[in-house]
Amino acid sequence: MNPAWRWGVLALLGAYHGLNPAMGWLFALALGLQEKRRSAVAGALLPIALGHALAIAVAIVILVFLQHLLPMEVLKWPIAALIFTLGIYRLFRASHPRGAGMRVGGRDLVIWSFLMASAHGAGLMLIPVLWSRPTAAMHHATSGAMTMDGAPLTASIVLGSILLHTAAMLAVAGILALLFFELYEVAGLKVLRHTWFNFDLLWAVALLVAAVVVLVS
Repeated sequence: MNPAWRWGVLALLGAYHGLNPAMGWLFALALGLQEKRRSAVAGALLPIALGHALAIAVAIVILVFLQHLLPMEVLKWPIAALIFTLGIYRLFRASHPRGAGMRVGGRDLVIWSFLMASAHGAGLMLIPVLWSRPTAAMHHATSGAMTMDGAPLTASIVLGSILLHTAAMLAVAGILALLFFELYEVAGLKVLRHTWFNFDLLWAVALLVAAVVVLVS
C-alpha cells in the first residue's frame, strides 16, 4: 500500500471513531446539555481525545515490544486471534466499561475514554494499517521488525500516526457534539432518538476484517 494511503486510512479510522457516539461525543454532548454551555462540550472532548490516544499508544508500544521477542510471522497469529476474538465479542455482546458519573473531571474523562477505546480495540485496529513486510533489502537491517512500507517503524512514525488519528477523531467528534447541541435547542431529544446507527455492529465487522488483514499481510 502506498504510504499516502496508509496515512489516509489512519485519518479515516480516526474520523470513524469520532463518528461513533460510544467513543465519546455523546458523553461530551450530555455534559454540555447538563451544564447548558457549549464550552463544556469542548472541554470534555479534549480529555476524551487524550484517553483515546493513550489507548492507541499502549497497544502499539506493546506490539513493538513483543516484535523484538518473536518473529513477525509468528507474532501475527496471536495478534490476529486477539483482534478476531474482540470482534466476535463485540458482535454478540456490545457492552461498555462503566463507572463514570455525569459529574466528572478531566482525569475521569481520560480514564473513561482510555477504557472505552481499549474495550473497542481502537489501538488494535491501527496495527493492520501500520503493518507491512520489510523488503528484501531492509530485512537484515530491521531483523523482521515491524515496518511501514519497508522503513523501520520509528517513534516519529508511531507518534505521527497517533496524532493524525486522534486529530481526525477529535475534529469529527467535536463537529457532531456541537451540531447536536445546537439541534437539541430546536428539536429536543427527538433528534437523538431518530438519528442513530448500529456502530457496534459495524465496528465488530471491521475488527473481523482487520484480523484477516493481519494474517494475509
